[in-house]
Amino acid sequence: MSSARIPAQGGRLAPRAPRGRRVAFFLGTSLCLLAVAVAGVSIGSTSIQWQTVARILAAEVLPEWLLGPQAWSEVERVIILQIRLPRVIVGGLAGAALAVAGAQLQGVFRNPLAESSVIGASQGAALGAVVAFVTHLAVRSPLWIPLFAFAGAFGALFLVYLISSRGGRTPVATLLLAGIALGAFLSAVASLLISLSFVDWQVAAEIVFWMMGGLDNRTWTHVWISLPFVAVGVLVSLWLARDLDLLLLGEEASASLGVHVERVKAVVLWTAAVLTGAAVAVSGVVGFAGLVVPHAIRLVLGPAHRVLLPASAVAGASFLMVCDLLARTIRDSGEVRLGIVTAAFGAPFFLYLLRRRRKEVVGL
Repeated sequence: MSSARIPAQGGRLAPRAPRGRRVAFFLGTSLCLLAVAVAGVSIGSTSIQWQTVARILAAEVLPEWLLGPQAWSEVERVIILQIRLPRVIVGGLAGAALAVAGAQLQGVFRNPLAESSVIGASQGAALGAVVAFVTHLAVRSPLWIPLFAFAGAFGALFLVYLISSRGGRTPVATLLLAGIALGAFLSAVASLLISLSFVDWQVAAEIVFWMMGGLDNRTWTHVWISLPFVAVGVLVSLWLARDLDLLLLGEEASASLGVHVERVKAVVLWTAAVLTGAAVAVSGVVGFAGLVVPHAIRLVLGPAHRVLLPASAVAGASFLMVCDLLARTIRDSGEVRLGIVTAAFGAPFFLYLLRRRRKEVVGL
């Protein structure tokens, strides 16, 4: 295999993006991420100048004598540090997690249409959170929602894996079909619980709002809930980057090159479940971040996972932070749910990509 080329999806060889393009992309997306983060902390019902934001953040890490006299109010400090900053960080973590999970699954399934919903992880996490609402555990402590979301994601993947595995092997086609079928069943169960909960209008409203996604009322607790899982998931995915590249050649070819196919598939699937659970646990159900972002990055930078995965993480974080900023500022009277905004941007863009690349998709 040429050093200048790596396998694209479907086993075809694709040119690796030039080094200059990769450097320019990472520099541009990193600056975009920083700009979006500053805008997310500065813009809101009470606008705060970015210079004030920078001083307040610097005051948390630098000595007072270096910054000079305080030039901000306590109200501005509370708004930035306790309300907006954790919300922006949670959005970035959730976006990065969903995008990396999508990039991994698209590599394993060798299909640009794959994301965490194809293995039932998203639906399982959603069902777990719905159970937390219906049983009123979510009222007792906000930690019950992410706990049940994680349990739902792992439980769904366990069932999919159990159904798909035969004789130590897990065929990708069987895994895909089992994931879609189980995901539909879990969504139906969640819908049933929602319909039964309408006797308690407040609980039903909370469930519906959560199912539409959103980052309102996120605190540092949500940051610490998701951060370790997202960090571990991203690191494991980077560790598997070379194996994911070889899997694009097909299972038999990659096995002949030394890849332990079944083990890699298992680790990737569980890593995707960890990332999906971490995202859904703190952001609700948010679509298209795990589908559009890695697919778009692949078109720009090529299929090499050691580049694709970190690029997807940065771009996914930026995408969800931008969508959240729009969700809370597009209306004066209240927020638009985050899932609506991501779908409004993601669906047309994905259809555009699909139309341009339909020959490649059909040929998978």
